[in-house]
Amino acid sequence: MSLETDLILDRRRLKRRLNLWRVLAVAAGTAALIAVVSPRTTGGLGQHVARINVTGVITEDRKLIERVTALAKDRAVPAVIVSIDSPGGSVAGGESLRGALLRVAAAKPVVAVMRGTAASAGYMVALPAARIFARDATLTGSIGVILQTGEVSGLLTRLGLSAEAITSGPLKDQPSFTRGLTVQGRDYLAALVADMYDQFVGMVADARHMDAAQVRALADGRAYTGRQAQKLGLVDEIGGEAEAREWLARERGVPTTVPAEDVKPGGLYGRTIGATLANFLQGAVQQAVAGLSAPPAAQAGAWAIWQGGGAE
Repeated sequence: MSLETDLILDRRRLKRRLNLWRVLAVAAGTAALIAVVSPRTTGGLGQHVARINVTGVITEDRKLIERVTALAKDRAVPAVIVSIDSPGGSVAGGESLRGALLRVAAAKPVVAVMRGTAASAGYMVALPAARIFARDATLTGSIGVILQTGEVSGLLTRLGLSAEAITSGPLKDQPSFTRGLTVQGRDYLAALVADMYDQFVGMVADARHMDAAQVRALADGRAYTGRQAQKLGLVDEIGGEAEAREWLARERGVPTTVPAEDVKPGGLYGRTIGATLANFLQGAVQQAVAGLSAPPAAQAGAWAIWQGGGAE
C-alpha cells in the first residue's frame, strides 16, 4: 500500500473520530440544556403551586388546555394560581380555558389574581376560582359579547368593482364585507350574540352564586375597577398574589413556603426559543389591541373583549 493511500485512510479515520466527538458534544450540550430547563417546566419539581399566566388576547390554545387539565392529577401541585392580565378574547377561547380550570378546581383549590386588566373573557377564566383577588385599580367585568363586521360595497362601487356571492341560503353570506346586513341577517346574528351572552351570564351567576337577573343588571358591557367589582360581588378580595397565598395557607392548608412555578406548555423549543418569540409577538399584539376600537377584524367569530384595551 502506498504512502499516499495510507495518508488518505488516516484522514478518513481522523474525520470519523472528529465527527463522533462533535455528535457527543452536541448531545452533551443538549442534555445540559434540558437539565437546566426541565426541572422548572416539566413536572420534575417537588411540591409546588402552579401559576398559570393568562396574558394578552385569549384564543383557544390546545397545548395550554392540555397542560392545565393535567394539573388536576398532578400530586406535586396542591393548588393553582391563575394570574390574569388580559382584556379578553374569543368566546370559545375563554370557554375552553374556563372548562379546563373547572376540572382542576374539582380536584384542588384554584385562586385567581387579577392584575392590570381581567375583563370579558379575562373575567370568564377567573370564574372557576374559589377566591378571586383584584387590585383596587384593576379593570374587570365587561361581561358581554361582540360580533363585529365591516361592509365595503360603497368603496367597491367608487372603484368600479363588484362582487357576487352564490349561496345555498339567504343567511350563508351574513355577515359579508361586500354587502350590508339584511334584516333577516341582522336578526339571526343578534340571536347568536344573545345566546352566547346568556351563556356568559349563566357562568357568572353559577360561579358567584348570584341571581341571573342580578348579573344582567351588571352585565351591560361596562368595565369596573377592582374596588367597584368587589362591592358588586364580582371579586372577593382586594390584593395580589401575596394575599392569595396567605388565603391558601389559611383556608386550604397550602403553606406560603411552598414555591410557585409558572406553567409553560410545549416542548423544549416552545419553552426556550419559541417562548422568546411568543413573548415578542404577544407584546406586539397587546399594543395593537390597545389601539383598536374593536376586536381584530381579520379573525372571524364572536369576542368577549373589553374594547378599551389594557391597563398597565
